Amino acid sequence: MDAKPNTQQMDELEVLTTLVEAYEEQRYKIEAPDPIKAIKFRMKQEDLKQKDLVAIVGSKSRVSEILNKKRKLTIEMIRNLHNQLHILIESLFLDYKINCA
Repeated sequence: MDAKPNTQQMDELEVLTTLVEAYEEQRYKIEAPDPIKAIKFRMKQEDLKQKDLVAIVGSKSRVSEILNKKRKLTIEMIRNLHNQLHILIESLFLDYKINCA
């Protein structure tokens, strides 16, 4: 790991790194979380409360419906969440089931 740039040791390290990354991607792929889990994770990271999402999602009740999976995200909500909270857009577009109860 202490290889100097532009040396044979660095070249070997880069090849090994590439091989390990390819192996891990193939064998231990980490699936993206569903959109609501991604939102809740970001909220926890940023120490955000539900009220902090009102400006992004809509009303207090809309935020509650989204976080409790009673309503799906709209395209506008997805854009806002991506732009303002920097959640991966790929995660936000994944399909998920809503609670019908």
